[in-house]
Amino acid sequence: MNTWEHEFNWLQVRHKVKEWMNLDKLPDLNGVLYLIGIQEYGRVKATFTKEEKQDLIHIAVCELLSQDGYYEFKGRDEEGWPHYDIIKAINKKGVDNQEELLKEKVVTYFAKMVNE
Repeated sequence: MNTWEHEFNWLQVRHKVKEWMNLDKLPDLNGVLYLIGIQEYGRVKATFTKEEKQDLIHIAVCELLSQDGYYEFKGRDEEGWPHYDIIKAINKKGVDNQEELLKEKVVTYFAKMVNE
């Protein structure tokens, strides 16, 4: 996929999330990851603590990267929080490269979700 196609698809996801969530502005990567984390957690609360928000973003990253075998879902704890084991190191070095990998995985995640 060309860079412009990737950027276009990522922008489309951001616009869809903005519309679905009735947001004033486009969400950034962390905002989209937070939403995926809530989806994967499967429970909605009126408010999440700062630590829970970080956990939700981590859940999203694990779920997205589990599609390429970086993580493996192990199960849920007594409170329903999903847990993953790391299987292999991420082969993308540098923050920018890792963010691009996550954006690609987010686009795939939303495409799959919309097509189901």
